[in-house]
Amino acid sequence: MIANIEKDFDIKKYTTFKIGGKIDEVFFPDNVDDFVHLLQKYPNIPVLGNLSNTLISSSGYEGRVILTSKMNNITIDGTKVVADCGVKGPKLSQEVCGAGLSGLEFMIGFPGSVGGEVYMNASASGQCISDNLVSVLCYSRKIGLRTYKKEEMGFDYRTSRCQKDDLVVLRAEFNLITKNSEDIKKQMEENLDFRRKHQPSLVLPNCGSIFKNPVGNPAGRLLESVGAKEITVGGAHVWRNHSNFIVNADNGTSTDVLRLMTELKQRVKDMYNINLEPEIKYLGNKSKEEIKLWQKLVQK
Repeated sequence: MIANIEKDFDIKKYTTFKIGGKIDEVFFPDNVDDFVHLLQKYPNIPVLGNLSNTLISSSGYEGRVILTSKMNNITIDGTKVVADCGVKGPKLSQEVCGAGLSGLEFMIGFPGSVGGEVYMNASASGQCISDNLVSVLCYSRKIGLRTYKKEEMGFDYRTSRCQKDDLVVLRAEFNLITKNSEDIKKQMEENLDFRRKHQPSLVLPNCGSIFKNPVGNPAGRLLESVGAKEITVGGAHVWRNHSNFIVNADNGTSTDVLRLMTELKQRVKDMYNINLEPEIKYLGNKSKEEIKLWQKLVQK
């Protein structure tokens, strides 16, 4: 019996976008057995992490969702590090730094969690999560629990085997290298400083990069060239310092964000014949307009 469940759950304050309505039922598993039980009982249930790259409809979601926030165990044994999917990137980065281990400095500025970062092969500052990864414990709706070695994960830019095979990340194992903690801290501070200059703080509610970078054409550069920074839709506008970020500046709604994204994608399509692909995810099933907008956004 799963004890951690909340009904009619108001998700808005938990998202980095500060956007979202009520979800019928939200489960909070805190161990692998409970997590797998839920995935088996509800085969198509959405799994969400730290909600740092997910836009949830202001109208809410009629259904069940798993949040991984209570899956937060970390074990360190020499250079071996094992982290549950719900562990936040900054926490893991700080924990391994304290143990004199290097390889995850880039995660200090990531608001996401391990599961999502493995899923999308998150990267920054010349490092990516797959660099020091050894294996990943995943759940497949077809074959159940399975541990995949790094070489089996199909890592590439912003992608992994998880998307292709519909895998849910439960736990990841890393093998890091020993290094002076002060040198690790220095690198982490440099990473944070770079992030502050190039990405909006979460004081300005946002969802990270909105679109993936096409090969050889950074999305931010393409968007800036089509006048993205001038565009505002309702309470949402493009961040003035980087065109691939949308900020919820004035109680913006999910519809505002999707309309703005659609306008941005269309401008780039019209000028360059390039289809920008969303980097964020969308969850909602009540608004017909939003569903149509999202279908346009994921259309290639």
